[in-house]
Amino acid sequence: GQKIFSIMPGIELFGPEEKKEIQDVLDTSIFFRYNHDAQRNNHWKARDFESEVKKLTGAKYAHAVSSGSTAVACALAAAGIGAGDEVIVPPFTYIASVEAVLFCGGLPVFAEIDESLCLSPEGIRKAITPKTKAIMLVHMCGQMARMDEIMNIVREHNLTLIEDAGQAFAASYKGTYTGLFGKTGCYSFDFFKIATAAEGGVMVTNDEQCYKNADSYSDHGHDHIGNNRGMENHPIIGFNYRISELHAAVGAAQTRKVPQIREINRKYKKRMMEQLGQVPGASFAHIPDPAGDSATFLNLLLPDTATAKKTVDLFNQNGIGGFNYWFINMYHFINQWDHLKNLKTAAPLPIHLLGAPQDYNNLHLPKSQEVVGRLISFGIRCSWKEEELEQLIGKIKVSLEKALGVHAHA
Repeated sequence: GQKIFSIMPGIELFGPEEKKEIQDVLDTSIFFRYNHDAQRNNHWKARDFESEVKKLTGAKYAHAVSSGSTAVACALAAAGIGAGDEVIVPPFTYIASVEAVLFCGGLPVFAEIDESLCLSPEGIRKAITPKTKAIMLVHMCGQMARMDEIMNIVREHNLTLIEDAGQAFAASYKGTYTGLFGKTGCYSFDFFKIATAAEGGVMVTNDEQCYKNADSYSDHGHDHIGNNRGMENHPIIGFNYRISELHAAVGAAQTRKVPQIREINRKYKKRMMEQLGQVPGASFAHIPDPAGDSATFLNLLLPDTATAKKTVDLFNQNGIGGFNYWFINMYHFINQWDHLKNLKTAAPLPIHLLGAPQDYNNLHLPKSQEVVGRLISFGIRCSWKEEELEQLIGKIKVSLEKALGVHAHA
């Protein structure tokens, strides 16, 4: 039968709004986000994009850059994390979170996740050493970590918290948006997120100095004061992580659609959880604040890895697409990261000179292995028609019942 595919919500709602924003930029030909005030006809798309992100999240400062990965790099640098700093990281994340720590000169220390799919308070506590400087907390699969307990640890040990909410833009915990608990946070707006800029990312913070650091760090150290770029001061050394006005134009239009996408996602996810939860043995990832879920993923947990693998095989046989089995995924789970475990790089990094804080080839992370082994995540589409959703739920249910050898409760 025909596969029911799932793509990320951003591009589902791509239309005249994005085209209008792009056309504004094309009409002036000012693709650069700074200066050229007279020629740009008052179009400042990067600023618009940033202000939409601030409006949605309540962040005091937002700084748009070229990708979610460069946003993580900015978040680390702006918070003062760099060479020789031990940073606690999760083994389940898009690998960019860990790459960013390595490239800033940091030393990643892997800690356990739990059923929230994020670093657990218990895992963090166990990984802390006298050398720990920071936590790279990644909010996975549209959800959020156990923030009250994690913030207690941050305060108790005087650590710097950096949040990678690349997969959790528009998620919140008890009224505070992901990315705003730590010193700095960031979101991704690539092709596969709730909103896309085609390529883009945004760093957020409530700390003015962190914002100024990021603003300069991402543009060769420029302070962006005055209207003559060639005569600007350079308070720090930086590099080029700038976003273009074209990408920012798309990002601004998309971000305006996120509340609507999230509302539909939540409705569909609730229905999926209600119906699939009737299958004995099937459960779901723990959502620390269900009211704050961005609901981009339905995160199914099976009783064990063997059952999950059996379920994946049945999904494939029954023509069900649009899910991820992260346990065997090449770039979201540590088991497949041979290049990272063996520190294979094009050129030496500080970790090669300072030594790794753990033996990455012999990590003991049983809880993470168990949780990711059991996890199957479905991307939720806001553009599903009612009958498509019902058909998908029906097909998933049949496969689950077969894999678990049970029948759903009425």
